[in-house]
Amino acid sequence: MAKEGKVDKKDKKRKEPEQEVEDVEMGHVAPESPSKKSKKEKDEVTVAPEDISPIAHPLAQKKLVKKLHKTIKKASKARQVKRGVKEVVKGIRKGEKGLLILAADINPIDIISHLPVLCEEAQVPYVFVASKEELGQASATKRPTSCVMVCPNQKRKTKPKDGESKEKDDDYKELYEECFQEVQKT
Repeated sequence: MAKEGKVDKKDKKRKEPEQEVEDVEMGHVAPESPSKKSKKEKDEVTVAPEDISPIAHPLAQKKLVKKLHKTIKKASKARQVKRGVKEVVKGIRKGEKGLLILAADINPIDIISHLPVLCEEAQVPYVFVASKEELGQASATKRPTSCVMVCPNQKRKTKPKDGESKEKDDDYKELYEECFQEVQKT
């Protein structure tokens, strides 16, 4: 009987590979491409109006927010970005000029409440955006970021490559100037 039990198990194991599923041609079915839709869904983080701070003024409109995110992405590639409260405060106190972008959904607000005052004293323009998650994504970090300062005149730590970086830098400067002018209007 013991041998029969072993044979049964072996037979079961042998039978499993025999029951293979046949390949079926897909024909006219198009493969799903979640690339564009999922990226847009990830980029657009909705923030409830209750979560936005009462001191978040001036709050950027959608069009300006897109320009700001684009500027931050290009500036972070050029390593001309300061991320976080500590770095931003240090830069402002040293007298660096640039554009400060603050997240409006920071809780508690005391973390960044002193930054608008510092900016006004140093004559650095600032603007609030709705989401800290979007600000973190734009500044090339995985973590949400409370504030980002774009400093176009900051010295580079890496040497620029021939040709390519000058063109990209000019494009980034133009975009930065547009954002700078729009923020100063508000």
